Amino acid sequence: MARTLRGFLLGLNFLFVWLLIKADIDPCKRGTVTVKPSPVIPFGSAVNISCSLNPKHRCWNHPGSKLVLSKSGKKVHSHNGRSSTIQVSNLSLGSTVFVCEVDCSQTSQYYVCGTEISVGVAPESPRNLSCLQEGERGTVACTWDPGLDTHLKTHYTLQLTGPNNVTCQDQGSCRNCNHLSLGISLTSHLAESKFTVSVTAKNQLGNSSSFPFTFTFLDIVRPLPPWDIRIDFLNASESRCIVQWKDEGQVVLNRLRYRPSNSMSWNMVNAINAKGRYSLQHLKPFTEYEFQISSKLCLSKGSWSNWSKLLTTRTPEEVPVGTLDIWYMKQNISSNRQQISLFWKNLSSSEARGEILQYQVTLQEVTRKITLQNITTHTSWTGVIPRTGAWTASVSAASSKGSSAPTRINLVDLCGTGLLAPSWVSAKSENMDNIVVTWQPPGKAVSAVREYIVEWRALEPGRNVSFPPHWLRNPPYNTTALISENINPYVCYEIQVHALSEDQGGCSSTLGDSRHKAPLTGPHIIAITEKRKSLFISWSSIPAQEQMGCILYYRIYWKERDSAAQPELCEIPYRHSQNSSPVSSLQPGVTYVLWMTALTAAGESPQGNQREFCPQGKANWKAFVASSICIAIIMVGIFSVRPFRQKAFAFLSTLRPQWYCRTIPDPANSTWVKKYPIVEEKTHLSMDNLLMAWPTPEEPEPLIINEVLYQMTPVFKQPYSPQRQGTLSHSTPKEDTIYIASSPLPTGTLIADTRQLVNLYKMLGRREPDSKLGNLTNSLTVAPVDYLSSHEGYLPSNMEDLSPHEDPSTDSLELEHQHISLSIFASGSLRPLTFCGERLTLDQLKMRYDSFMSNEA
Repeated sequence: MARTLRGFLLGLNFLFVWLLIKADIDPCKRGTVTVKPSPVIPFGSAVNISCSLNPKHRCWNHPGSKLVLSKSGKKVHSHNGRSSTIQVSNLSLGSTVFVCEVDCSQTSQYYVCGTEISVGVAPESPRNLSCLQEGERGTVACTWDPGLDTHLKTHYTLQLTGPNNVTCQDQGSCRNCNHLSLGISLTSHLAESKFTVSVTAKNQLGNSSSFPFTFTFLDIVRPLPPWDIRIDFLNASESRCIVQWKDEGQVVLNRLRYRPSNSMSWNMVNAINAKGRYSLQHLKPFTEYEFQISSKLCLSKGSWSNWSKLLTTRTPEEVPVGTLDIWYMKQNISSNRQQISLFWKNLSSSEARGEILQYQVTLQEVTRKITLQNITTHTSWTGVIPRTGAWTASVSAASSKGSSAPTRINLVDLCGTGLLAPSWVSAKSENMDNIVVTWQPPGKAVSAVREYIVEWRALEPGRNVSFPPHWLRNPPYNTTALISENINPYVCYEIQVHALSEDQGGCSSTLGDSRHKAPLTGPHIIAITEKRKSLFISWSSIPAQEQMGCILYYRIYWKERDSAAQPELCEIPYRHSQNSSPVSSLQPGVTYVLWMTALTAAGESPQGNQREFCPQGKANWKAFVASSICIAIIMVGIFSVRPFRQKAFAFLSTLRPQWYCRTIPDPANSTWVKKYPIVEEKTHLSMDNLLMAWPTPEEPEPLIINEVLYQMTPVFKQPYSPQRQGTLSHSTPKEDTIYIASSPLPTGTLIADTRQLVNLYKMLGRREPDSKLGNLTNSLTVAPVDYLSSHEGYLPSNMEDLSPHEDPSTDSLELEHQHISLSIFASGSLRPLTFCGERLTLDQLKMRYDSFMSNEA
């Protein structure tokens, strides 16, 4: 801290001493500082600096006193004693301050004295001496090149000598002076007199003089610039104008320059003895020009005056001479009307030759001589005309001087015929401001092409192409166009190439941009809808400022939610105004995450927003209902045929499981027993009364059971009333009797009463393994009541279960071939019902109601 404060005080002391030295104030009261050989030395020389204290200073006899020498605030030398000397070298150009201080007690320092040493060089001889007098009444001033900087104060002397011992000089002091004014004027009566001038430079290190410069009055006098310039157009015509100005009296030569305001080059003309007037011709009409004039006193001597102030003026208007470049668009708005939009480019300044005030638009139908006219101040016009007929359009530009020649064009269908459509249209970027468009001629119709029109418009998302278009014309032999007007980088343009004949047109289009990079954002999915077997994804377009060129493709990505697998994608070629697309690869019932990106030629955009969706996979109910109705109609038609229905039921019965059968009716619980409970007690009732009391059955489906030709023992005759049928059938008496096979005997009939029938059911329920079929008749009357168990079934048997000694009849053989067991259910656990040591099968038991009735009769 103490060291920092000490340095600050030392710097402040140095600044104070330097100011005193500059002010020529002697602050050396405590001692002296001497410099040898001089305070001003040449660059590269050394100098000795001595510092000593006065004898009366209080530190004179102090044993610890110390002298300190500082250079520009930095300590360079210290010495114990009353005096000190140091040699300093390698001083830089310019001034350097040295300060001597005394330190008595090593705690405080006192200023003794200081000095300034200047390092420089001797002046060089001034070069390129010249003199000039501004105007006839100006003063003579001379300039020169002083050479290298001396870094010292230099004194300059300018001296002029002339005829009749005329002498004049001027002096000035500065470091690098380069001009002095003599304060005199040379007059024209001394035009042939010669004058000589020189300049001398001097400083403490040396002096030098320039070479003498000799001149005359005409050599150094420069006239003043012309003033009061004006331009007059004769007869209000641009073809001839008069330029006028004012000059000094001795001027004999003038030069005039002019140019259009938007040009960088000047047109130059010289005028001798013009006396302030000059005529110009062949200026462009209605063009802004700039004019300037300069003067000179002599053709061969002297210098040109400065240019006059700039004069700007516009030439008068003339009748327009150019023709407009016209283009158009057609759009049908109804069955008999169409909208025509005409566009044209402004005439150039040289063609307009004035201010265009309005445009005359004329539409004409050639065959019916219909003419429509309109006037507009814009460069476009839109109107509605009939769709029938051959129409032409013409536009002319009008100014205050007249109208230009009209430009006519046939309003044909620009893309009406494919034969004229150019092929292989392509666009590529040339640089940041250009697009090169190339195409191929339209094949066989190339000879009919009168010209090509290349049209381009900037695409704007969410709307049609921008309006109005830009276009250029190409001759029929040129199939390349360079688009450079109204082209911005990172903007996509729709480019159409039209091939036009006299009365037809064909077109082809492409997209192009001058510069592109990957889009800044991706498409934003706004909706996902499911239609039939596909998903439709709708998205919003990327803003134009974020597309960064022409989009080539859209990509739709999807993957299952919470899946680490790579997403699947589909790529959709870009089409303008497209904002939806189907996706058909998603499985129903799976939740997917979907997002989109866009691609330009430079790369792919970041992904847009993510949407989750789970396809439902709904069936096509219309197709399902239609197919169901057709199948139902076919089935009804098939089953209406009785033989086919019987065969179908027989086939389906083979598929029935073997453990399934119809339950044998329980006589005790039957409707017949409850209705007639006196059957067992009142056997004296006649069968006629019983039959009369039996309800009349309706015709049921017949139950056909094949007859086995064995010796059969008639058991009983009973009406047959199936519970699952609402009617009874009538057959021949042969099929109405129930038989039980025994030994071969002639077929006979046996009339059994009602009690025998009931005992038969009881005997079937109570059977013994050793019972014989032949004892069936005797056992019917003595068997106790024991009904069939509900879990035992009555199963049919194959013919192979019969006794070997029994020869099957023809009917039983047929039954054997017809019986096919297709049941898929196991039957090993189900034991067939046996009777008297043999199995009682359905093919051995036959019972029909109508046979019973016939026997009773």
